[in-house]
Amino acid sequence: MEESFPRGGARKTRKSEKAFQQSVEQDNLFDISTEEESTKRKKSQKGPTKTKKLKTEKRESSKSVREKFEILNVESLCEGMRILGCVKEVNELELVVSLPNGLKGYVQVTEICDAYTKKLNEQVAQEEPLKDLARLPELFSPGMLVRCVVSSVGFTERGKKSVKLSLNPKKVNEVLSAEALKPGMLLTGTVSSLEDHGYLMDIGVGGARAFLPLQKAQEYIRQKNKGAKLKVGQYLNCVVEEVKGNGGVVGLSIGNSEVSTAIATEEQNWTLNNLLPGLVVKAQVQKVTPHGLILNFLSFFTGLVDFMHLDPKKAGTYFSNQAVRACVLCVHPRTRAVRLSLRPVFLQPGRALTRLSCPYLGAVLDDVPVQSFFSKAGATFRLKDGALAYARLSHLSDSKNVFNAEAFKPGNTHKCRIIDYSQMDELALLSLRTSVIEAQYLTYHDIKPGALVKGTVLTIKPYGMLVKLGEQIRGLVPPGHLADILIKNPEKKYHIGDEVKCRVLLCDPEAKKLMMTLKKTLIESKLPAITCYADAKPGLQTHGFIFRVKDYGCIVKFYNDVQGLVPKHELGAEYVPDPERAFYTGQVVKVVVLNCEPSKERMLLSFKLLGDPEREHTGHNQKKRRAINVGQLVDVKVLEKTKDGLEVAVLPHNVPAFLPTPHLSDHVANGPLLYHWLQAGDILHRVLCLSQSARHVLVCRKPALVSTVEGGQDPKSFSEIHPGMLLIGFVKSIKDYGVFVQFPSGLSGLAPKAIMSDKFVTSTSDHFVEGQTVVAKVTNVDEEKQRMLLSLRLSDCGLGDLATTSLLLLSQCLEERQGVRSLMSNRDSVLIQTLAEMIPGMVLDLEVQEVLEDGSVVFSEGPVPGLVLKASRYHRAGHEVEPGQKKKAVILSVDMLKLEVHVSLCHDLVNRKAKKLKKGSEHQAIVQHLEESFAVASLVETGHLAAFSLTSHLNDTFRFDSEKLQVGQGVSLTLKTTEPGVCGFLLAVEGPAAKRTVRQTRKDSETVDEDEEADPALVVGAVKKHTLSIGDMVTGTVKSIKPTHVVVTLKDGIIGCIHASHILDDVPVGTSPTAKLKVGKTVTARVIGGRDMKTCKFLPISHPRFIRTIPELSVRPSELETDGCTALNTHSASPLEKIKQYQAGQTVICFLKKYNVVKKWLEVEIAPDLRGRIPLLLTSLSSKVLKHPDKKFRVGQALKATVVGPESSKAFLCLSLIGPHKLEKGEVAMGRVVKVTPKEGLTVSFPFGKMGTVSIFHVSDSYSETPLEDFVPQKVVRCYVLSTTGNVLTLSLRSSRTNPETKSKITDPEINSIQDLQEGQLLRGYVKSVQPHGVLFSLGPSVVGLAQYPHVSEYSPSKKALYNKYLPEGKLLTAKVLSLNRQKNSVELSFLPSDTGKPDVFPASLGLPLLKQEERKMEAEKQEHKGEEQQQKNQKRKGKRNEEGQEPVRLPGKEKKEPQKLQAKKQRKRLRRESASEQDGVNKKQKKAAPSEEDDSGVEVYYREGEEEVEERSVPPKGKPTKPAEVPRLQLSSGFVWDVGLASLTPALPPRGESSDSEEDDKPQQSTKKSKKERMLEKQKAEKELSRIEEALMDPGRQPESADDFDRLLLSSPNSSILWLQYMAFHLQATEIEKARAVAERALKTISFREEQEKLNVWVALLNLENMYGSPESLTKVFERAVQYNEPLKVFLHLADIYTKSEKFQEAGELYNRMLKRFRQEKSVWIKYGAFLLRRGQAGASHRVMQRALECLPKKEHVDVIAKFAQLEFQLGDAERAKAIFENTLSTYPKRTDVWSVYIDMTIKHGGQKEVRDIFERVIHLSLAPKRMKFFFKRYLDYEKQHGTEKDVQAVKAKALEYVEAKSSGLED
Repeated sequence: MEESFPRGGARKTRKSEKAFQQSVEQDNLFDISTEEESTKRKKSQKGPTKTKKLKTEKRESSKSVREKFEILNVESLCEGMRILGCVKEVNELELVVSLPNGLKGYVQVTEICDAYTKKLNEQVAQEEPLKDLARLPELFSPGMLVRCVVSSVGFTERGKKSVKLSLNPKKVNEVLSAEALKPGMLLTGTVSSLEDHGYLMDIGVGGARAFLPLQKAQEYIRQKNKGAKLKVGQYLNCVVEEVKGNGGVVGLSIGNSEVSTAIATEEQNWTLNNLLPGLVVKAQVQKVTPHGLILNFLSFFTGLVDFMHLDPKKAGTYFSNQAVRACVLCVHPRTRAVRLSLRPVFLQPGRALTRLSCPYLGAVLDDVPVQSFFSKAGATFRLKDGALAYARLSHLSDSKNVFNAEAFKPGNTHKCRIIDYSQMDELALLSLRTSVIEAQYLTYHDIKPGALVKGTVLTIKPYGMLVKLGEQIRGLVPPGHLADILIKNPEKKYHIGDEVKCRVLLCDPEAKKLMMTLKKTLIESKLPAITCYADAKPGLQTHGFIFRVKDYGCIVKFYNDVQGLVPKHELGAEYVPDPERAFYTGQVVKVVVLNCEPSKERMLLSFKLLGDPEREHTGHNQKKRRAINVGQLVDVKVLEKTKDGLEVAVLPHNVPAFLPTPHLSDHVANGPLLYHWLQAGDILHRVLCLSQSARHVLVCRKPALVSTVEGGQDPKSFSEIHPGMLLIGFVKSIKDYGVFVQFPSGLSGLAPKAIMSDKFVTSTSDHFVEGQTVVAKVTNVDEEKQRMLLSLRLSDCGLGDLATTSLLLLSQCLEERQGVRSLMSNRDSVLIQTLAEMIPGMVLDLEVQEVLEDGSVVFSEGPVPGLVLKASRYHRAGHEVEPGQKKKAVILSVDMLKLEVHVSLCHDLVNRKAKKLKKGSEHQAIVQHLEESFAVASLVETGHLAAFSLTSHLNDTFRFDSEKLQVGQGVSLTLKTTEPGVCGFLLAVEGPAAKRTVRQTRKDSETVDEDEEADPALVVGAVKKHTLSIGDMVTGTVKSIKPTHVVVTLKDGIIGCIHASHILDDVPVGTSPTAKLKVGKTVTARVIGGRDMKTCKFLPISHPRFIRTIPELSVRPSELETDGCTALNTHSASPLEKIKQYQAGQTVICFLKKYNVVKKWLEVEIAPDLRGRIPLLLTSLSSKVLKHPDKKFRVGQALKATVVGPESSKAFLCLSLIGPHKLEKGEVAMGRVVKVTPKEGLTVSFPFGKMGTVSIFHVSDSYSETPLEDFVPQKVVRCYVLSTTGNVLTLSLRSSRTNPETKSKITDPEINSIQDLQEGQLLRGYVKSVQPHGVLFSLGPSVVGLAQYPHVSEYSPSKKALYNKYLPEGKLLTAKVLSLNRQKNSVELSFLPSDTGKPDVFPASLGLPLLKQEERKMEAEKQEHKGEEQQQKNQKRKGKRNEEGQEPVRLPGKEKKEPQKLQAKKQRKRLRRESASEQDGVNKKQKKAAPSEEDDSGVEVYYREGEEEVEERSVPPKGKPTKPAEVPRLQLSSGFVWDVGLASLTPALPPRGESSDSEEDDKPQQSTKKSKKERMLEKQKAEKELSRIEEALMDPGRQPESADDFDRLLLSSPNSSILWLQYMAFHLQATEIEKARAVAERALKTISFREEQEKLNVWVALLNLENMYGSPESLTKVFERAVQYNEPLKVFLHLADIYTKSEKFQEAGELYNRMLKRFRQEKSVWIKYGAFLLRRGQAGASHRVMQRALECLPKKEHVDVIAKFAQLEFQLGDAERAKAIFENTLSTYPKRTDVWSVYIDMTIKHGGQKEVRDIFERVIHLSLAPKRMKFFFKRYLDYEKQHGTEKDVQAVKAKALEYVEAKSSGLED
């Protein structure tokens, strides 16, 4: 870096000077310093060197430049260096990252980010995988660019340097401070947690909290993340959107458009200290050297670009001061040296690298020439295909001692091997080491189980011996495999450095795990090796080793973990009673396969060998063949060509194989081409073995099949295949009834004719050819018969985006053709070499040889004999040619089979325009040449040649004649590359076929296309002079029609223009005047002006340039009649003056030109020289129109608009479509929400900068707990202006104000002053604050009332803090006006339930003491005068504030939302309990509350309506609140309540009279003898009593009164659970709990097993009993039994209900979580849990449960679940959210009538009439079956009969009639 920052010598400049001298200095900076260096060197060299001339100086300076451009090596990395890398491999615990200049580093799993590491630690502590923790392969994918920091450069065990990196944002971005963050900065960060509205991001900047809102992440989630949520640890490129609080809070975006265009600018204040890799900067080339460039960027910094990082397409064309875009690669922390890259892949941040591997990995290359040599880093080489490759210094020679730098002079050639690929440099990495070149294996992937390998002993450890096989490959020989028998001291047999021959037992390339054996028998075995279960054919003999000995036999293991069982009876000819004594583990044995089931991975073996003398011989042959496995990738050598393909030899064993011609390529046309140019001796890499039989091996070179096999996506057996799978295969044979498709693993299926194509199939052979690559979708599998049916339809076999597939096919096809060119260039023939060099797009000077009869031209061959150059008649382009004439022609295509070159003489193609093309831009093009699979077209604008694929899918090969393209036809292309590649073409994708145009006659095709912004038709004609003057009458023909003007061709080819405003005298609003004229129609018009093309101004006729203007014409009848015509006012100085002629309020007719989406306005034209704008908010008062303006307004349409005023913009008139825009009191206008202030209201903006405010009291006619929830900035709202005092408007959004005609129900009337109140009125409002003497309560924007504490609650809490907790600011309550004092401006309020009819403000569960009536009065009087004073002060203050136009300030309070329903239910509960110990309200002594009180305060209880339960309870001492009364457990029809607290249990009393026992006890003994009469009476009485009892027993409605009664009843109905439960309740009333238990057990034994429900009722009762009176243990026991005997789900649900009702919420929550794990497929569980959470007021948790439910449940259940959750929201949560859920669902499934029905029910129950009618209106306009429509009409009618007027009912009937008529007329049609 000496040159960039010279030390000494140069004068230090002061800051002021720097500014002036900057440009000068930067030009000379480098030159000065290099000279200085050379002079220094000269001084140091003594003696004769001084006489050396200037040459040495030059050499020296070039040397220093060269040193400066030394590429990075491991030594030049240092700790703390920030560097850009690309993910190369992703393993479970680390990432391998490719760094610039061929370096490589590693990122440990703990270096991703802190949040991820924390999760990992949690997982380790838990010892089971966390659900929400993503694995590294899920977070990273190869090709991702990452910003790393070097955390250390250490040494591995083998002494190699290893670079450790970190991605942790805390380390990467630690150079940034919060203050340094600026909007627009591009940073990298990781997701640290998921929140409700987005993600918290870790960007590693201290003191800055970064947040990524959900909507900013949606696009990324959809496109890049396949719709899944972002995970913790996910690595993202983020753009800083906004910075608040000096960097404290940062808003991020990860949108593709923002990230890919992010550029580091000077405004962002980057310094050399905090410059980060990966930033894209605008730079200027300062100096060009042979080794790279020096750039100047961000005005003050310089950096280097080494040769590897120049743009390959522009290398050699850079010049000084050229402006370029560059990406920062790395910054050295000490020297501050910056390296940059100009490669286009790095200039769009966020894009992953696409080239991830090199096709020839492992290939050995001879005679590769050196390109250049770097003394500290290595050398670069030039490969045959022109690509660069690089070898590191350590790989240039076998050792440092033999290294000779002289051997690496540019041009010297060497033999080398491709060992790796550097993704960051897109370079192959080479090695020249002999050991590497000769190595049998380069990577673990090359090693196959069962193979024999040679290696060197590295070390001997207790766990085995390590053997080195190659540079990076080490394997382990386990102790048991060191010899045939177990050896105790292996170090005596093997020494470090010994060469050993092993056989591979197992190789797992992903885990880099290699196991080998040294057992001599296995190594020398000539028998075939078993490496997979499929190899094991019955009868096969082979060697294996005993893995385990069991009493039932031996388990024998082979290679690749394949194992089989030798059962006891197969262990030998004699019976072996004890195998464990006869055999030992590790013993090598010879076995024979008895049978094998590969699908089940089971194999039976035998030690009883069958005598077979031929076995050895065939075994040998088989071994040779065995060297290849089906599905293996091999290299093959071409031996000879036959009629159908190539005879090849599979290397290294030269096994003969056959490669059919169609299998050379995926492209049908390229197969014969490759076949033609391949010759004997050529080697093909990565060829797939398809099948092998006894005679020959079949191989295939189709890239699609190779990548399928490599990716492991080809199923090996039928069991792996399921319907719906997409598989890649090839056409095996074609029959009349369909096509047979074979897959790489040998499986095949039939595609029947019916599902072969989306088009009609006449003959199968028209659609496919044998050997063609196809994608097939499995539709049917028959495993028994081993058959499957396939579909080849494009609609079934889509491979994603058509454009991407089409581009991929095109680039593959052209790449293969390029390969053919390189094969041709190796031939000796001059002709063939010349053809190989001829690239489309080249311009040649040719001599015409002859013109053929068909009009085509043949050119002379020139210096190359036999060269055929042709131009077809079309490509003659109308030129008159004679033999001998010289012509310039452009090459279109080279036919490599017929050896012909097709050229074109077309003028546009020969003279291409140098115009910069944009990637992704759309262009019109003309087809110039057609090949079989692609077409060549020329862009109309520039004449460049572009190739586009004719197919967008492998199966898309058939075209009807009408679909085929013709030469000369127009097409629409989207460019995918902007520079022609090696193939000579730009790559493009064709737009929709609808945009194709028919081949034109030549003249037409040469006119310019007319779809431009400035009408090209006008541009073309603008050149011609004319002699017209204003007022002339002219005739012409209509040439083209645009929305706001018509182009006319006059005589002499002059082009004129008629504006839409000059066609009709009065234009009907809504029509398009230009549509009145038709193309080709003759019109007579009058000239009214002339427009200058350059300035677009209308010139006066006196202007010298008038004759070059475009005449502006008029065809208005009124202007054609009168002689004198109104010329355009051409003398006005500027458009401003024209605008001034219009007054506000005036109406004009204007014509819509376009809708500007960005600025949100309509652009219109009023006259040819007058334009206007209509802000979107002024186009309509309907929010529907404002959402989709493009649906309402058509381009070219005439609109009637009102002038608002000219002041808004210089040259535009500002218009409105909704009348004059006056924001006066009483007006309704549309505005946009700008700001939402919680608990205050909204700020709304209007066009032209007007602002207004909306108080929370004016947001809606019905107040809600969260009034501002639905409002977000930018939302369009309809406002009513309440007042215009002050500069800010006061607005209302109440629909009673904005839409008075709807007469919607006003739940909460407006309270604008104390005058609007009456005593005794019930009103809702929001709590303002809690004061010492009472609660201040806002009733309106400026009206505040006071509720004194005695009127706040029936309870008297000892802690005043409870008031703040339960009455937070902004809480919605109902209050009653007790008294008004209009003079003092004071309002007295009450919140008491007795006054409002609403629940108390404190929940009963707090168990607070009640306030006695007398105390209440005293307290009220005491506080009355205090309160009045305070309130008066308050009102005065408030009044003052309102006069000044300010909003009243609210006191902050804790916010606690509590759903109203829950409150109501708690209230009901509270009413049922009257506490006996009342606490003094006046007594201010704080009592110590028992802990249970604290705990209970937050508990919310759900009560069913209609329960009656009033109980007296005595409160135990110590002030402990008693447990709330128990809730009914099981509602039974017999009217008994299953609800008895022990405290209130009383002995059961029979309803009539006393029981006989107690009668005797109570009556005193009557000793007196009874008289006869008395005895008679007594007898009668007894008889009556008996008959009464008999009658009672007969009475079916009688209640049993004793245990005997129950037993008697149970005899008659033993299965009635109700009787059993009443029996239990009978015992419980008598507090005999054990007896009740015994009854339950009896019931369970007695009730018939068929009566499941009856039994379940008893179980539930028993659970209830245990819950109330038992212990948790007894409850658990009963529950576990119940689960065994019943349907578990029902039992779980009942217990959850029991817990909920008895307020055991924690237990209920835990139980639900258990259920979610066990019954995750049951939607009822999810719904119940959601309802439980909503009842507890946990809305957020409930929403999360719904999301989880949708993830777990099958798709078909989703709609039901969503609808159920929405119902729950309606009933228990937020009605607005419920509506949103319904709306969302119905937008996706509009025809789900069940969902509509539920939605209507819910809205009727919870919504207003307008909402209900809106929904009905939508439903009756759906297109559903008539039966369903009838159902909805009937419902609508019923609703209107119940709620509407007669008029409404008639309206519905009319609509129904209309529907019926429309239906019947549709049928007639």
